[in-house]
Amino acid sequence: MPISSATELIPYTPQITAWDLEGKVTATTFSLEQPRCVLDGLASVANTIWLVVAFSNASRDFQNPQTLAEIPAFPRLLTDGHYMTLPLSLDQLPCEDPKDGSRGVPLLRVGNDPGCLADLHQLPYCNSPLPSPGPYRVKFLLMDTRGSPQAETRWSDPIALHQGKAPASIDTWPGRRGGDMVVITSILSSLAGLLLLAFLAASTLRFSSLWWPEEAPEQLRIGSFVGKRYMTHHIPPSEAATLPVGCEPGLDPLPSLSP
Repeated sequence: MPISSATELIPYTPQITAWDLEGKVTATTFSLEQPRCVLDGLASVANTIWLVVAFSNASRDFQNPQTLAEIPAFPRLLTDGHYMTLPLSLDQLPCEDPKDGSRGVPLLRVGNDPGCLADLHQLPYCNSPLPSPGPYRVKFLLMDTRGSPQAETRWSDPIALHQGKAPASIDTWPGRRGGDMVVITSILSSLAGLLLLAFLAASTLRFSSLWWPEEAPEQLRIGSFVGKRYMTHHIPPSEAATLPVGCEPGLDPLPSLSP
């Protein structure tokens, strides 16, 4: 990679912060570790430390600016493939922690200012959200008050941002699932089937008792009714005296003896 003869190469490679944090890399941002104690002895209070951000395939074509007017702003990323942002002074990158014990996470979040896209009055080196997954490479560039480069670090390894998947591209075929998932799914399906069978059996017994009552006792069945014989009509005694001889109530009539 071409390096200007006027700049000193610092044996430091920028990298994603090693802190265990959520969202170190997102769809529009990534978090770098701060270059603490890296530029001591090279930078003065008046110097500025810039971050150069470039697409990985465009980093080899980046030429260090020689004046402040040549510093590429964020829109140059979409045309030239690189820009510069996050200007810092040396006192913003102390080697030692503050004496009061208060300490934040020492990182630099690239692409962390969404207001850059809405506010036209933002400075040209605004830290705007990154427009694509990349990959990107970054390096730190030390410049004096006139915008002349003094020293620079190595380029980082390629940094790729997260990229969401379209719902139609997500594979839901069961055959792609792991063995454990297949076993768990089979067990749950079997349990659901057993519960359904038990519910149907209980429902059948319940409704059968409503539609088909219990069997009647033996003495109440048709053809086996048991009861006393009784007369439906009562003949008064006065009518019984007028009946012919041999025609008493409840007796069969006598056979006639006349020819």
